[in-house]
Amino acid sequence: MSDIHIRISGKTGRITFTRPKALNAMSYDMCLAIEDALDAWASDDGVKMIVIDATGDRAFCAGGDIAELYETGKVGDYSFGRRFWADEYRMNAKMFAFPKPVASFMQGFTMGGGVGVGCHASHRVVGDTSQIAMPECGIGLVPDVGGSLLLANAPGRIGEYLGLTCDRMNAGDAILAGFADYYIPEDNWPALIAALEETGDWTRIDAAARPAPAGTLEAAQPQIDALFAGEALGDIVNLLTTSDSDFAAAALKKLNRASPLSMGCTVEMLHRLRGATDIQKALTLEYRFTYRAMEHGDFVEGVRAQIIDKDRNPTWKHDIDRLPAIDVSKMLMPLGADELTFEKRE
Repeated sequence: MSDIHIRISGKTGRITFTRPKALNAMSYDMCLAIEDALDAWASDDGVKMIVIDATGDRAFCAGGDIAELYETGKVGDYSFGRRFWADEYRMNAKMFAFPKPVASFMQGFTMGGGVGVGCHASHRVVGDTSQIAMPECGIGLVPDVGGSLLLANAPGRIGEYLGLTCDRMNAGDAILAGFADYYIPEDNWPALIAALEETGDWTRIDAAARPAPAGTLEAAQPQIDALFAGEALGDIVNLLTTSDSDFAAAALKKLNRASPLSMGCTVEMLHRLRGATDIQKALTLEYRFTYRAMEHGDFVEGVRAQIIDKDRNPTWKHDIDRLPAIDVSKMLMPLGADELTFEKRE
């Protein structure tokens, strides 16, 4: 497959995203190919660890390739999207629980679907160009691919802040928030990856790590914890509205761009997942939303406004200060026979 290069190199299983012109966005076929590799390498004694990287300097993986999701959803065909998300989430769960070390090298943009691959590795490496984010609320989704679990376990209320504002994290912020583990200058990555391929010795990563450059989240955390502590989206909006700080005004401006329904569900999901360690619990909750996102949510309109027409003027189903709690509950209700199962389709 020209979009992804999967092979065994030395003592490692190697996965390389190879569509840099598309910011290495992950297609459905790429997702299935990664899952097949995980299944094969889990029991292959010759594979001591997995190393995941990407070509190009702009992105590790800037998200999922959502063009087909949009085209099918726009005409009322929701089956493709539901199948895509179910299969992607199953792969995310396998990456999270893989029985051998997995190292990811995440330069440039790592967002959405890229987080579902790179940020569930056991050894997550970032550098000076790294920008990691979960921007789903901006297109009418919720932080998914297991990202809700990462956000729920971020320090204080940083998860709510990142999920609602869609802000990007640099290397230091990503390590603080629990999306990465190691800062290593990117010029050192090729030699380190070559050493990993030759030896299969993942402790080389620890030895290569350096102190991360400072981010912005640590200094802002007292304000974040105070302003994003509400039990529901409306509470957070009230806290931001009544604050006279520049930080609150900037955050509220970002919230006003995103889907109120998506943000309300994100807050509820993170509160339900706080302290959780089971990624399947998070993925199941995410799937309840994404299963309904085209038919009952803002996904189709969000993608139209942000990606297709690029008018940046979506017409959301709700106002940010008038989101009924029942509408949040409906999006996250169990799906009965359609609940996510994590069983691989033959």
